[in-house]
Amino acid sequence: MHLIELFLPLRDGTGTAFPKELFDAVRDDLAEVFGGVTAFTRTPATGLWEDDGGEVRRDEVVLFEVMSDQLDHGWWKHYRAQLEQRFRQDEVLVRASAVQRL
Repeated sequence: MHLIELFLPLRDGTGTAFPKELFDAVRDDLAEVFGGVTAFTRTPATGLWEDDGGEVRRDEVVLFEVMSDQLDHGWWKHYRAQLEQRFRQDEVLVRASAVQRL
């Protein structure tokens, strides 16, 4: 079993908030493909990262997660590329962990 987590920014590079409909579409996409999704959208997480120039950047992100028996790398690569376009990002973090259902 795999837990797949997607970290999506609340704002674009200029600080403009993304519309709720973008996040709703991600929720609907994942629910349709995986039969369920958990979205942590009420309290954003704060991410810090260092850019190529050494400047520390700050992002507020929301987290979506799904569980799946199979991990289709091709599907996730394609979907991540779609999200990068929709959210105007150089990279959207998508990570997978092996988990065991208890």
